[in-house]
Amino acid sequence: MKLTHHISSTYMSAANALQPRHARRRIIAYVESYDDIFFWRTVLGQFENEKRFFEIMLPTKSGKKRQLLGRGKRSAIMCLLEHTGRDMIACVDADYDFLMQRATENSRLLLDTPYVFHTVAYSIENLQCYAAGLHNVCVMATLNDRHIFDFETFLKNYSEAIWPLFCWSVVLYRAEDYSAMTITDMDKVISLGKVTMENAADVIARVALKVRHKTNTLRRSRPDMAPRVQRVAKELADLGVTPQNAYMFTHGHHLFEKIVLPIVKNVCSRLIKEREAEIHRQSIHATQKNNELSCYANSIEGITSMMKKNTMYVISPEYKRICSQISEALTEETKEEAKKPEGQE
Repeated sequence: MKLTHHISSTYMSAANALQPRHARRRIIAYVESYDDIFFWRTVLGQFENEKRFFEIMLPTKSGKKRQLLGRGKRSAIMCLLEHTGRDMIACVDADYDFLMQRATENSRLLLDTPYVFHTVAYSIENLQCYAAGLHNVCVMATLNDRHIFDFETFLKNYSEAIWPLFCWSVVLYRAEDYSAMTITDMDKVISLGKVTMENAADVIARVALKVRHKTNTLRRSRPDMAPRVQRVAKELADLGVTPQNAYMFTHGHHLFEKIVLPIVKNVCSRLIKEREAEIHRQSIHATQKNNELSCYANSIEGITSMMKKNTMYVISPEYKRICSQISEALTEETKEEAKKPEGQE
């Protein structure tokens, strides 16, 4: 499948060479979906300067309708593999491929293809669920800055509960033994069900029990793989994956939709009710009360939207590693430029 107009890094380099001598170099950054554009703009924007700028877009395929390429990292990488370079990069979700550490073909493509950058965490959704930023989401959505729930402890406890099964999942995927347990299968085990501020500890305890049952089943059905689990846990630690932050490396859509969003909505609902009760108490008469309630209702924002716009993930170790990938590539590029004879572009 060819990219529209045969765009490649070589093509973009030629186009940049035709620009005036001091014009900024345009670098095309292809991403997987519309939802990814804002995230990668946040990442790449900090690397723009008087010499370069990035234009983030989705790849397209040839044809009258110029339809979007099939969604997903593999499709994007396979189509761009021969085209990436200093003037055209690909930015994708890591999925499990970062954790595979070259044990699979997809992992080798992700880690060894120059100018292909990844999220380190499973996906952008995981970064949007970064625990230290969730209180900010609640503030943005409700305009109420009262701390009524400890998201960091919640996700730490959740991660510790799912950790044994998570390690098993990595072992199975490295062995490409998907029949024993797919990511979808694991999602079913680690789902919380209906979670609220009041029952959070209880539902996590139930998940820990389900995880024990499932890992016992795997140990019986795959006894040869059991010794690998402990080794993988140590290898994951070297990658920055621990029992306390495992949630950052699980299936992103499941984490966002089934684990984090429900509890954030529950907390926001409580904060909104508190603010409305405060308005009731402080209003002198009905007209003032109604005006204040109307003003507040018009000021609060959609919770899902606020989670997607939340950028507190910039303080996470995973985000810093994403930036390191790009910084290293640009540093190497600068070194190569410096080696060129004077006057050579």
